[in-house]
Amino acid sequence: MVLLGPKVLGQSTDILRVEYLNIPENDSGIKTQRYKFLFNLPIKINAKKDYLITGMEYNRFDIGYSQDFPFDKSELIRFHVVDMNLGLITKWNPSWNFVAILTPRMASNFTSGTITDDFFMNATAAFWKEQPDADKPFRIVLGLTYNSTTGIPVPLPLINYYKKFHPKWSYTMGIPRSNFRHHFNEKHSLELALFLDGYFMNIQDNIALPYSQIASKISLTALVGTLGYQYNINKNMSLFLMAGRSFEQEGKLRNDKQGDVYLLNNEANFYIRTGFKIGIF
Repeated sequence: MVLLGPKVLGQSTDILRVEYLNIPENDSGIKTQRYKFLFNLPIKINAKKDYLITGMEYNRFDIGYSQDFPFDKSELIRFHVVDMNLGLITKWNPSWNFVAILTPRMASNFTSGTITDDFFMNATAAFWKEQPDADKPFRIVLGLTYNSTTGIPVPLPLINYYKKFHPKWSYTMGIPRSNFRHHFNEKHSLELALFLDGYFMNIQDNIALPYSQIASKISLTALVGTLGYQYNINKNMSLFLMAGRSFEQEGKLRNDKQGDVYLLNNEANFYIRTGFKIGIF
């Protein structure tokens, strides 16, 4: 899955993001590369500073296998995820903003164009408050998010609390990401982070497995810890590099009911991510 963070602008708080992820080969013989492009456009719609949010995110996954498996891997090499974001940010009261985002998604290997099973629907509703000019700046996001790819048919909590408690130190506590950051100056910072990452995608041509099982979905869920460096070109524009390791990781093939039918990968692994972003925070 492309995991859902504090979604103030669709899939993230970024207006533009270009990113590369590398998960090198581990003992299971699987390696993954992900290429991401994200663009969100906030459009001011009235004098109250309400905004309409439109945007999209594209992820391409290239997966390599160096070991043999008891099934045909040719349909499991390249996958694509396309999200379209449509939402609204409005002033709820002088202190709080209300954010609502609807995100139709296509996630598949697209071997035969698009089919019904490639489509998923995600949605987020949250309240957002921040004081960026306070002596100790903070931001809080509280809400609910529904992700049709989790297999849980109810909205899940979305929590994100950020505070800069010292000119050189800040932290973020939340689900699915927390971090602790040291700001050397306005340009350079180091970050320790703990977060969830992964994917959930459709396989158009079902794969026959041993014991009469059928795989129609592929997923990866990973709990990752990283050390990251960020260089701020200006207040909202930055380059970043993070490297670390997954503590828990499960790559699986699933059936149409999202049940597990084959364990591909449960070995911890290195994790390297780098990119460029323009954000609102």
